[in-house]
Amino acid sequence: MIEFIKGYVEHITPEYIVIEHHGLGYQIHTPNPFIYKKSNQDEITIYTYQHVREDVLALYGFQTREEKALFMKLLNVTGIGPKGALAILASGNPSHVIEAIEKEDDAFLVKFPGVGKKTARQIILDLKGKLGDIAALYAPDLFTHEEIEKERTNNHALNEAVEALKVLGYGEREINKVLPSLKQESLSTDMYVKKALQKLLK
Repeated sequence: MIEFIKGYVEHITPEYIVIEHHGLGYQIHTPNPFIYKKSNQDEITIYTYQHVREDVLALYGFQTREEKALFMKLLNVTGIGPKGALAILASGNPSHVIEAIEKEDDAFLVKFPGVGKKTARQIILDLKGKLGDIAALYAPDLFTHEEIEKERTNNHALNEAVEALKVLGYGEREINKVLPSLKQESLSTDMYVKKALQKLLK
């Protein structure tokens, strides 16, 4: 099992990033690839989970061990696969997910793509009372180090954000509901994704 990879972000797509480590490029699926910045000077550490099936061998990566631990807990829920777990983590607020599980707020959980009423109840049934070890490690400012430099952006960033939302499982109809308000702002791709998720999860 590969616990983590330390290297440079060589490539970013809406679905995954490529980390270059000693001449090898590792394709790593992440909740929101655009929180990373392509650079051959700033080395990062990404905590990985290797998913193996008969027809699939894939790496999933996270910024913290706690985020990875929550992903693995979600994978143990019947009806939740890697894509569904990534979509839940892409909201950037694991504490909200944990709170929803502990308070049995299935109305919040069904807002994630691929999570219906039955799956939401299953998440609560399987995980309620079992996330204390993860919750204790989450600070309110967990993701402040992810702040993206303030820069004016163009439609390219918004288009990338739309592609990332599609990868997470959101449909054209859902995305089109939030597009008008997003077009009024000049944001980085990461912030477009976060803003869109905030609106989609209301």
